[in-house]
Amino acid sequence: MKKLLFLTMAIAVIACKEEPKDYATLSGTITNKNSDSLVIRTRAGFTKTIKVNEDGTFKDTLKVEAGIYNLFDGTSYTNLFLENDADIKISLDAKEFNKSINYTGKGSETSSYLAKKALIQEKELTPDLLDLDEEAFKTKVASVHDSFTELLDSSMNIDSTVAANEKDSFSKMQEGLLGMYQQQKAMASQFDDLKGQPSPTFENYENYKGGTTSLSDLKGKYVYVDVWATWCGPCKREIPFLKEVEEKYRGKNIEFVSISVDEGRGFKGDTPEARKAASIEGWKKMIAEKEMGGVQLLSDKAWKSDFVQGYKIMGIPRFILIDPNGNVVDANAPRPSSPKLIELFNDLKI
Repeated sequence: MKKLLFLTMAIAVIACKEEPKDYATLSGTITNKNSDSLVIRTRAGFTKTIKVNEDGTFKDTLKVEAGIYNLFDGTSYTNLFLENDADIKISLDAKEFNKSINYTGKGSETSSYLAKKALIQEKELTPDLLDLDEEAFKTKVASVHDSFTELLDSSMNIDSTVAANEKDSFSKMQEGLLGMYQQQKAMASQFDDLKGQPSPTFENYENYKGGTTSLSDLKGKYVYVDVWATWCGPCKREIPFLKEVEEKYRGKNIEFVSISVDEGRGFKGDTPEARKAASIEGWKKMIAEKEMGGVQLLSDKAWKSDFVQGYKIMGIPRFILIDPNGNVVDANAPRPSSPKLIELFNDLKI
């Protein structure tokens, strides 16, 4: 009789055991939301749009292959790890996107690791590394490698495949970043050939304030160009510095022009045209919210525009200085946060 009772209880326990779900659940709250939706994507073409309610809350399910996904809120993005049977809760303030994002719930450990890694990357792998000499650059990158390794070693319960891939990427990081450093230096010397030459032009770019603007409209003044996009983290980090420089040179013989290459990345829409339209609204919204000054323009063909192609721009932000006659002063000018920009302006007596 006791054996029968034990067997009955065992069967009941097995029957009550919850089977793994064949989908992931994603929910949470966004403060200061940038959009009425989140977009989950992979490079392989997977896309899922999740509605964000007026109060910033959201919840949805999605069937996924285990792996790392991009999460876009319309202007910013981050990486997260998803697998079926996960139940991840997200909280974030869209104005402090990477700093505030927090993951909890079943299967959230890997995403938490990725968020912490992104903060290290944002803090340590900054554009001013390119100002260092090669030996100092190598030392800095080695320090970042150690920080990444320490974080990975201290992170518990993260996906084993992700952990293995991370270790492999760390071993290749120093070599890869050094190659990028040397390539950037080589490209910078290549840009010297453009000095004094007529600048590639832009014509009839949409102006945030209305109408259109061409480079020829600005002739007679120096033109400092910032090529950027709403989804670009390094671009957005330069905005406060750019605003400071603009204020410092208000009334001087220089125009500050920001050209967005937004083409729909990170915005919802069933077609490229719909995503492009959404990105234009996102561009306007960011300009207003960040109170961006200067001349705010939208590239006519995003990355394929004659201006972008003429300067061989493959990464952003990119800064360019053009003289009052429309000739190139510096095709790879110092960024707003660099003291070298003011030094350049002083040398030119702007």
